[in-house]
This record gives sequence, C-alpha cells and structure tokens, in this order.
Amino acid sequence: MAIKFASRMKGLKGSEIRELLKLTEKPEVISFAGGLPAPELFPIEEMKKISTLVLEEDGASALQYSTTEGFEPLREHIADRMNSKSKTNITKDDILVTNGSQQGLDFAGKVFLDEGDVVLCESPSYLGALNAFKAYLPKFIEVPTDNNGMIMEELEKILSTTERIKMIYVIPDFQNPTGRTWPLERRKKFIELIEKYEIPVIEDNPYGELRFEGDNLPSLKSMDKKGLVIYLGTFSKIFCPGYRLGWTCASPAILQKFVFVKQGSDLQASTISQREVSKFMDIYDLDEHVEKIKSVYRVRRDLMLQTMKETFPEGLEYTYPEGGLFTWVELPSHLDAKEIMAKCLENDVAYVPGASFFPNGGKTNHFRLNYSNMPDDKIVEGIKRLGAVLKEFMVEKSNA
Repeated sequence: MAIKFASRMKGLKGSEIRELLKLTEKPEVISFAGGLPAPELFPIEEMKKISTLVLEEDGASALQYSTTEGFEPLREHIADRMNSKSKTNITKDDILVTNGSQQGLDFAGKVFLDEGDVVLCESPSYLGALNAFKAYLPKFIEVPTDNNGMIMEELEKILSTTERIKMIYVIPDFQNPTGRTWPLERRKKFIELIEKYEIPVIEDNPYGELRFEGDNLPSLKSMDKKGLVIYLGTFSKIFCPGYRLGWTCASPAILQKFVFVKQGSDLQASTISQREVSKFMDIYDLDEHVEKIKSVYRVRRDLMLQTMKETFPEGLEYTYPEGGLFTWVELPSHLDAKEIMAKCLENDVAYVPGASFFPNGGKTNHFRLNYSNMPDDKIVEGIKRLGAVLKEFMVEKSNA
C-alpha cells in the first residue's frame, strides 16, 4: 500500500538526542548526553502533600477541562517571577501556559513560518528548536557566534541583505548547547537591530534562573519596546520536567495567535498539573528550591571542568558556563565527534555529538556535555573515561 505523507515529513527525522538516550539507558553507562535535571532534587514528598491538597480542596475542578490560556493563579505566579527574575513588566494576561516550552517552539513555527521563509539562529543552536521549526519547511541561516554569543555585526549584515526573514531564534542565557551567555551591551545592540528591521524574536529561556555566579542580566523581553520578543519559559529545569508545564509571554496580538493555535492543538495544558504547581508556589518557596538546585549544579560544573582540565588531551577547547546545564567541547577540525562517540559507548560513557546542533550541517568536531544529571563520583569517573578515549583516538589519528 502506497501511503502518501505530507511533504513536510520528508525533512523530519527522530531527534538524535532522543535516539542516543536509548543507547545510554543501560545502568552501567555514565551519560552526559541528555539535558536531564537531577532527579534526587525533585520535591517528591512535598508534591505528595500538594496532590492530596489539590484534590481535597476542589478535586472536581482539578480534573475538569479548563481555559486555553491557563490556570489564572499560575499565570499570576509566572508573571510575578518574570518581573522579578527577567526584569519584565507584565501581567497574567501576557501569559499562555503550554505543555513545556517545546510546545511554544512548535507554535512559533506554526504562527510565523511558510515554506521557504528564513529563520535566523545562533551557530550552533538548540536541536529541539530546529526540529520543531523544520516541520514548517523554512530555510535556516546560522549567525556566527563567539564566546559572548551571537555576533551583532554578522547579524546586521544578514538582516540588511536577506529577504523573507520571518523570525530570529536565540537563547541568550546559558545557551544550549554551548553554555554561553550574551553580555548586556550585546543584548542592547540586538534589540536595536530587531526594532530597526522589525523582526519577531523567540527568546528561549529555560535556564536563566540557574545562574551560579555573576550578575543577573535583563531579558530581551524586558528591553523590547515594540512587542517583537516572544519569551518562552518552563518549569522543567527549575522544578520538575514531568509536569510538562511551560509558558509563552508575548504582546496581545501575537499571544492571541498562539492561543488560537493551542486551541487547535490540544485545547489546554493539564488542569491538575497547573493547579499542583501553582499550589506548590502558594505553600512553599520556589526560590529556595531553585537555590538548592543551583548549589548542586555549581559543584558538578566545577567538578566536571576540573576533571576535564586534568584528563583531557591538549588541543581541545571548552566553554566555562556561568550557569545552566551544559559545556561545549571543540575538537581539532579533522576529528569527528560522532566517530569518537562509538568508541566512548564501548567504554560506557556518552555525550551528544555536535553536528546536529548546526542546522545546515558541516561541523562535526564538537560535542555537548551535561553536568546536572550525574552524581559527583560518576562525573569524575565518566570524564576520566572520556579523556582516555580522546587521548587514544587522537594518537591513532596522528599515526594514521
């Protein structure tokens, strides 16, 4: 039987990270591949109490359909946190609750992109976003980056010479996959450029609250005077990913389009999940919980980077993230991280090869490491194994 699929399916394939995680499920594998939070930090006992409380107080409403925009008290909590953490000046009416920020990425593609439209993104950029946008058949232009993120001079050249640019996708805080953060002056220049050319921007900020050192920087959304920035947030990295709750914050005209799209997609995010997360914030201190997460991740970052310094061969470069979940390794240009990964799996250690983070391909000498999920002893052991594989591989290549 010849089944005819939509043309958009030709460019879609499984997420390399998700496929890789299947290979790392063996308990003996030390995996730095996924962007997984530390499960031992989930507030399990507190959520047992919260779940019972929500059902006892108003179980019928908690188990019923609810509005597309989301549970009003939760949206109020989100707006308060954004105003405090991201320096915005918004209300609950600027918020749409989504099934994780990943859903917001898919909606952005659906709202803005026709086939052949251009998306600008950092080089490299988040694989999950690229996959979400690919369903709408755009063209990607990668804007060059340095250790301070997107290079504004390069962005300006592209904006002034390229037609059909429909949106720009960026992660200014502790970027996935590199861990880089844009400084204030670069943010100001970026806003100046998008206001000049009036291009919508997707500001993806899943990691912004996980800063280990340095000063908090204002979000792009807080600097946006023309309503061009669509801000995506999530509870996955600061609370629990299993609730699948994120949000989109945008100007009224744009947010309305996201609401329409959500009504056609799934009607609403989980009613009981929204009520439980909101109730947690009523009773407990989410800031205190985030501080616990940061204290653990800071130690793990330091441990990973120190062990890399001690065990990795010369000739590699890697980022020093001030927060978030990832560091990014650059190999000598003649090496292929995917080829090395096969040897790493033989030694029961895993990372994510970097090629898939470049939407137009061609760059195979990078890989991403996650430090949030593995306990301290496994970080040390895993990096030692990885360092040994890298040394062996580089010797083999030099003798070939």
